[in-house]
Amino acid sequence: MTAPTLMVQGTTSNAGKSLLVTALCRWLVRQGIRVAPFKPQNMALNSAVTADGGEIGRAQALQAVASRLEPRVDMNPVLLKPNTDIGAQVIIRGHAVGNMDARRYHEYKPIAREAVLEAYRRLAARFEAVVVEGAGSPAEINLRTGDIANMGFAEAVDCPVILIADIDLGGVFAQLYGTLALLSESERARTLGFVINRFRGDLELLRPGLDWLEEKTGRPVLGVLPYLHGLRLDAEDSLTRRQEVAPAADTEHLRVVVPVPPRISNHTDFDPLALHPQVDLCFVGHDEAIPPADLIVLPGSKNVRSDLAWLREQGWEAALQRHLRHGGKLIGICGGFQMLGRQVHDPRGLEGEPGSTPGFGLLALETGLEPEKQLRNVRGRLTLGDAAVSGYEIHVGITRGPALARPAVLLDTHRDGALSGDGQILGTYVHGLFDLDTACAALLDWAGLREQQRTDFRAAREAAIDRLADNVQQHLDTEWLLRLLAPKAVWTRPG
Repeated sequence: MTAPTLMVQGTTSNAGKSLLVTALCRWLVRQGIRVAPFKPQNMALNSAVTADGGEIGRAQALQAVASRLEPRVDMNPVLLKPNTDIGAQVIIRGHAVGNMDARRYHEYKPIAREAVLEAYRRLAARFEAVVVEGAGSPAEINLRTGDIANMGFAEAVDCPVILIADIDLGGVFAQLYGTLALLSESERARTLGFVINRFRGDLELLRPGLDWLEEKTGRPVLGVLPYLHGLRLDAEDSLTRRQEVAPAADTEHLRVVVPVPPRISNHTDFDPLALHPQVDLCFVGHDEAIPPADLIVLPGSKNVRSDLAWLREQGWEAALQRHLRHGGKLIGICGGFQMLGRQVHDPRGLEGEPGSTPGFGLLALETGLEPEKQLRNVRGRLTLGDAAVSGYEIHVGITRGPALARPAVLLDTHRDGALSGDGQILGTYVHGLFDLDTACAALLDWAGLREQQRTDFRAAREAAIDRLADNVQQHLDTEWLLRLLAPKAVWTRPG
């Protein structure tokens, strides 16, 4: 017998699917139920390395944490990482199988579908419940044929679905009613109820709309989740451009600036900085002025040479030189580290047209992109202050050059990155560089923040997950959820 399964689908992207699955996983763990998260197909540039040596979406890694589990590739068997406007790297069972445009991937979908179903069957056999996250919206008519991300998956495994919609975007009743109307008869039959997300205000003023929706659809509103201010958790792709609360003007703080090129990846690297009470973090996008900074961080990239060209067009090369002349500090992470060198070579065209692109020339090194992706969780110590660091590597580049003789990080298995002779520039392949408070404190001290308040990013993340679970406990119909997901529960299709 397979585990009871519930799928959360959304009326739109960013409706709250990822966070609701995260919340449900932690809430079920509290009920003593061994639960696993699952997302059949994910499109995201934020990813994580699993305990079994693969790569999955960042949100599913967070959901594993919420479930008190190590992330595993079965939790997200298909991951698409866009590297152009019309193509993506396709990752199956945690490992890249190549770059495909939409037409070629559509032809590949039968193979992807089998990977999805095999992974789900393994999880459903091992755990007492599975909570599944959809992708985008099930009402995207052009994507219905061969779907493995939403109703196509739910139909294949015969699981019930709940729909979530974001009221903060407006038009929530049209979203829910319209989505349901666009589903097939069998898909509507397995859609058991609705959740409304990010509500602000008096619930009684919303009540007439809830009553109307239930009467028109014959399905209950299972809960209305309030807007949670100040909540920051690992995101799949959406990037919060500014902090909700900036550092107080009368406290010592550090100005950190991060460019946002078109193919930025793993921007969750900066979540600890966004939460730090003494860091003024600013993301700078297309045609935006580059402000003064104490520290500039070049982020990871899914297309390094293309993003290098974008940075030059936006004036970042001159800005970096000016920043360094004025004594500022500079960090490059993964693709950003590669950009700091003299050349980035892609002879096989792994990320675009074959060729080479000059880097910023700030470190004496060159990078060649090679087919085998480096995937590993890592631990070690920064050469700055001998501070403990923990994170992960996801990259296809192999970097060589004399600058590596002065590493930035001494990992348990190898030396990583480079620290410039003048101590102003640091490059590393380690994502999660700021996650441990020891590493974060050492790096901020190096950048100029001397008197620091103590922080603990991982404890803050745990508290945020528990806050989500509390939200479910208070505002959702938990008795209904337990009837559906308790061990040995059996879902029966209405009618």
